[in-house]
Amino acid sequence: MTIQRHILLLDLVDDAEAIARYEQWHAPRAVPPAVTASIRDAGIVAMDIYRSGNRLVMVMETDERFDPARKAEDDATNPAVVAWETQMNTVQRPVPWATADVKWTPAERIYSLADQ
Repeated sequence: MTIQRHILLLDLVDDAEAIARYEQWHAPRAVPPAVTASIRDAGIVAMDIYRSGNRLVMVMETDERFDPARKAEDDATNPAVVAWETQMNTVQRPVPWATADVKWTPAERIYSLADQ
């Protein structure tokens, strides 16, 4: 099995209450089970979100089943995911350099200790 790592960036509204809500929504077992199932079913085998200030960094590991376009299509027809994303959109903002069609912006690896 081949695992790929994806690093994605997103900002939160720069407001302490909004950030606190976002963290509460992502506390252990707070994410709706249908949303978690949609993530796992898409071939995402690991996902962590880190925060510094209002900047989020998602580290996602995927297997060969993962297809971002198919995941987006499936999400658009999944009522639980649509409701979750609607809720998230109240506090999330694309990073300033994001293209218009991207919410979570991919980060480009520029250094790897393994390559040194």
